[in-house]
Amino acid sequence: MMEDSVPFSIVSTVKALSGALRGDEGCETDISREREKVWFKESSAKNLRNRDFLAPNTVLTTLFAAGEVPSDVLSEIRTLRGSGVLPIAATELTAEGLRVCVDRCAAFRCVLCGIMPYLRPAAQRQGCVLINCPALHPKQATPSPDTLVLGQLRTILIADHLGMQLRKQGYTVTFCPALPEENDIVSLLKTLGIDWPTVPVSWTNEDREEKMKKALENSAYRDREMERGKRRSSGEEIKGEERGIKEEIRINLKQVVQDENLQGYDPSLGICTVQREALCHLAQLDHAITDFPVSTATVLHVTSCQDEFRQQQTSMLWRATGMTAMQRLVICGPVKTPGVQMNAAQYLQLRQAQMKEASEMKYGDQVEGQTWDDIIRVMTSATVRFELMSTVHTSPVTLDVQRDSGVSTKGPRGGVFVMYNCARLHTLFSSYEKGVEQGLYPDIPEGTELDFSALKEEGEWLLLFNYLIPFSELLDQSGQILEHEGGGARVNLRTEQVCRFLVSLSKDFSSYYNRVHVLGEPLPHLFNQMFCRLLLLRALRELYHSALESLNLPPITQL
Repeated sequence: MMEDSVPFSIVSTVKALSGALRGDEGCETDISREREKVWFKESSAKNLRNRDFLAPNTVLTTLFAAGEVPSDVLSEIRTLRGSGVLPIAATELTAEGLRVCVDRCAAFRCVLCGIMPYLRPAAQRQGCVLINCPALHPKQATPSPDTLVLGQLRTILIADHLGMQLRKQGYTVTFCPALPEENDIVSLLKTLGIDWPTVPVSWTNEDREEKMKKALENSAYRDREMERGKRRSSGEEIKGEERGIKEEIRINLKQVVQDENLQGYDPSLGICTVQREALCHLAQLDHAITDFPVSTATVLHVTSCQDEFRQQQTSMLWRATGMTAMQRLVICGPVKTPGVQMNAAQYLQLRQAQMKEASEMKYGDQVEGQTWDDIIRVMTSATVRFELMSTVHTSPVTLDVQRDSGVSTKGPRGGVFVMYNCARLHTLFSSYEKGVEQGLYPDIPEGTELDFSALKEEGEWLLLFNYLIPFSELLDQSGQILEHEGGGARVNLRTEQVCRFLVSLSKDFSSYYNRVHVLGEPLPHLFNQMFCRLLLLRALRELYHSALESLNLPPITQL
């Protein structure tokens, strides 16, 4: 690969193009100018026939007199080089603006001969992240599948996805709370592929509860005056002491927010009376963060919008005990099922039954045995994850849960469509390997031996330019946001993007695959193009695996 094996990057290329067009030395821009959109990456098949990047006329007239780009600037763009910068083949001034075309043959060669950097996050980070899921904390009792509502299930799936993504980026991740082993909720999570931390049924956290209670009793934010006033007004100050009644602990949360200069918290946070439920929650958090260096730790509370205020209270109570780690809230919108009341267990049972029905209609009597049970379980999990996670996490989700609505195994809708297209790639390579065994095809040679100018079909460049090259930057986004976004109470980690990316990829791959015959006649003069296409599709198969892994979904290899 070029530039010391640094993978190509859309972001790096756009920055370099912007610097060259503006004449900024070293292609660096200040923050205010960085926000000005100068170049646009094309993504539609129609526009990619003519160009890969465009600087519109509106930009050119702002930067240059009468919009006329100097010849030395055009020359610099044509010879642009840099770490992660795509090679430029041509530039042209058109009616729309200045268009740039990438050297596609060189891009195919570099990416497909060194695909691994494109399948992992663009940067590896260090740090510790505790992901707390309030939906799993006990209220009166540990949650069960029958008491878990769909909005809470959504928070659990998003928490699991964030954990997978952040681990890929190098973070040490742990989850809270730990759940009792063999609890029904643990079994439900396992059917979705979620391996949540557990503790023995006999485990107790009472020592930490007492530790949190003492920390709050001795907190500088304890409101003793209000406690005394309440006891005097009720005439219980002396009687309570005689009876051994434990006094209430009241914490001034508003003062915590003000003293710590915390932004984005509810202004109605005031005096909070500490309940046993809150102490249990704090004790679980304290247990989960035991081995974390607090100075580098971030705590993400993934909770529903209905429980946001309560979680803000808990977060400020924790800070009142002396906890100094950064705490952020990932707020999830509600899940609506018009006309139907449904809990998490009922929803999963419905989707599993629909998935089995759809499979039996398509594949008939062969839908039986452990292999098909596993396929239906994974496909159900995929359906649920894409339904609950493809929407921006702060927005509501509306589900169709009518029994006769069904789950289609065809059409560009969600998880089933994605898994089906992943399976098509596996089927393609199984067919190719059988052809090799039968002596029809030779083994795929090294990419350096191939002529990638054979990849002329428009769908091939679209798959590389829109999916393979940008994927590592997509995987990197959550860590970037945590590192660089301001420190308000809420944080938007764009948890919908991997699902949307996979659905879009599957639409474009399906269109290409239906149009192009990859495994052609076993004739030597056709092999170069076939091998180039197989290398492209092998890279796509690995991309599917990496993206599905971040959703905690195993690939389906047969359908």
